Amino acid sequence: MQLYFNIYIIKIFTNLQYLNFCPSSIWYSRISLKVFTENLASSTLLELHVTVNNFDDCLYLLDERFNQLHTFYVNVADIQSSQQTINNMENLSNLKYFSLYSNVEINAYDELIVPLLNRMFNLEELSLYVKICDKNTFVDGNDLKKNILNNMSRLKKFQFYIRSTTGVLNQINIPSNEDIQYTFKYFHNNHIISYVDYFTDTQRGQCHIYSYPYTLNEYYKITNNFPGGLNKCVTKISLYDERPFEYKFFLRIAQSFPYLKKLIIENMKPQNGKQSDDIRYLCL
Repeated sequence: MQLYFNIYIIKIFTNLQYLNFCPSSIWYSRISLKVFTENLASSTLLELHVTVNNFDDCLYLLDERFNQLHTFYVNVADIQSSQQTINNMENLSNLKYFSLYSNVEINAYDELIVPLLNRMFNLEELSLYVKICDKNTFVDGNDLKKNILNNMSRLKKFQFYIRSTTGVLNQINIPSNEDIQYTFKYFHNNHIISYVDYFTDTQRGQCHIYSYPYTLNEYYKITNNFPGGLNKCVTKISLYDERPFEYKFFLRIAQSFPYLKKLIIENMKPQNGKQSDDIRYLCL
């Protein structure tokens, strides 16, 4: 019943221009559009904030049923390939502000995310927060510029967090953090932070790239190579590494996340030398 109510808000309020299914609302739920594809449209809606079950739902919302939409913020619970037939080829010329967030690891970045963004050639602001797995190479500045940004000549603001992982077994030329950072040399309007890790036990590589200041409230898979920096928005983090976490690392974490409330540690290696107990996470 709650889902039906959420969907038919659009049909009941025929002059609606702004709609936000905010997580704090008592009516909040993830929306699935599989059974609501027909007759769900609006020629007045300009701005939409919503959480959807899967990437198909995101595409449904952008299939011209809201043909005046200029601002779209979407949280996608699951992103994977689908057999659904959706009108996802038309350019989205009215869209000026777009934010995509997903907290799941995806392996269809090139197949799904990049083609969607290439339809948004008039974007002025883009926020992209995704975790990419099983890609042949890390997503870096060259990848973003070639596959996304070169198609957005009007873009004025780009905020992002991208964590990509790849297998490093049998790879000869694996990039260093200096290599990754160099790919952002033409990002003049952004302060970009990056760091790269290679895990010998699992034969995997991991690369974090993000615009600073960091705007999300969570930060996962932080390693010993984390460069620091003040992150006032973050309240939840996870730490992961195949090398032990030493005292100086925890001190850097405490300084970087002053409002931390939830801490998850994934590390089986003991500290080499315990120096002090005087590290305080005042908000935990």
